[in-house]
Amino acid sequence: MAEKTLSKHLINLEKYFSASNPILQKASKTFHQLDQLEYDLGLIDDEESTARKSSWWPIVSLIGGFSTAKSEFVNRFLNTNIHSSNHKYTVHQYTPQATSATLPGTALDADHRLPFYQISQTIEQTVKGEGKNINSYLELKTVNSDRLKGKLFIDTPVLNASLDNPVLPILTQHIIEMSDLVLVFTDLFDAPAELIKETITEIISQQDSNKFIFIIDHSEISLDAQKTNEIIASWQRRLAELGIHTGQFIVLSDSPLSSGISSINEIDQRLVNIENDRSYRVLHTLEKNIRDINDLYLPEVEKHLVIWKERINMSTLVILGFIITLLLFAEISMGIVQLLFDPIIGPAFILILIAALVPLHLIMARVHAKFIINDLKASQKKLNLTENLSGLFEKSLTFWRIILPINEPVGKNKKTQRKINALIEQTKDMVQALNDQFSHYHHDEPYSSVPDQSNYTDKQ
Repeated sequence: MAEKTLSKHLINLEKYFSASNPILQKASKTFHQLDQLEYDLGLIDDEESTARKSSWWPIVSLIGGFSTAKSEFVNRFLNTNIHSSNHKYTVHQYTPQATSATLPGTALDADHRLPFYQISQTIEQTVKGEGKNINSYLELKTVNSDRLKGKLFIDTPVLNASLDNPVLPILTQHIIEMSDLVLVFTDLFDAPAELIKETITEIISQQDSNKFIFIIDHSEISLDAQKTNEIIASWQRRLAELGIHTGQFIVLSDSPLSSGISSINEIDQRLVNIENDRSYRVLHTLEKNIRDINDLYLPEVEKHLVIWKERINMSTLVILGFIITLLLFAEISMGIVQLLFDPIIGPAFILILIAALVPLHLIMARVHAKFIINDLKASQKKLNLTENLSGLFEKSLTFWRIILPINEPVGKNKKTQRKINALIEQTKDMVQALNDQFSHYHHDEPYSSVPDQSNYTDKQ
């Protein structure tokens, strides 16, 4: 097998994490081994990398309803005065410069280091023609705020009852899946059910991930501890009726003597731990990518290989049936079938027949393969996969696989299985090493300190 070129993305990641996070540095090497395996199977090209599926930045997303609670919180929390577009998903990134800058959605779509990399393709697959309108949905803002150092904030659009756009649920689902921490402002649940149905479904599906904080905004009034607990209990009951049973609740008030300062401190504490959340997320993505080879890619291609085999065998049988029919007509008119029993003519005829059928069988295989490739491309879009399933299928179109009754795709063998198992074991070892950082923690050896990532873009 040809050696795959080491992705520049992985080279930069390995350099970046060499001092700050040895586990993620090791993960980048495992991603390259996975890249090599998928490259050998025809699933990715030489310049592609599976590491691009996951953002290596720690990500915090903010979701709200109709009110200004979310935008006011962002400005208050980041100690700035920024004005995000109410109709766009805005990524806030740290900058050491005093003035903010706003970049178009194409900056996010084209940068594999950021969480919306190639999202235009996903949009285009779902809503034809909308992929080119990426600037209508996304923007990137640079902000001079210490709380943004080493992480990204993603602010979602304000709900609009008059706007029925199928792209918005796609983007909301995407950021919830990618985020390490999601701040959900409870005014979201005051919106009409049809507007927030997809968002609630996504929250419910991921509620056990410990990534949700529900923000109850009462910043205009003072609250004591008892009243704060009553408000939280009320919201817990309300969300339980929707199917949301987990998550942290924080009440914002204007009283520094009650929950105001402590609430901000709770959020800050979660942000301190977000580096670890990011590490677990990257490792989870790595393991899922490895398992997808067995669980998704090979079975999907094998299913289409079976269909392809059935079609070419049927086509060959039809041709053979046509030849037999011609022989029957020839027997009726000229009585030549008895010649086939001649010890010389008979074997020669069979050899001629095989020599004619084999090329026809190969031609039929190539013809039907074109239709199967189109079907696989459709399945790839439906499953929202970046891996090239048709590449694995085409790798399986060897001469002997066409001639012999072999339905398994290339790579479905013990050798590949050993590689997959080894990669999974490497991932488990890294998760265990990450766990050990907590159980063997010493105050003089901080386990989660990560240097300022403000120059992350420049370094990569």
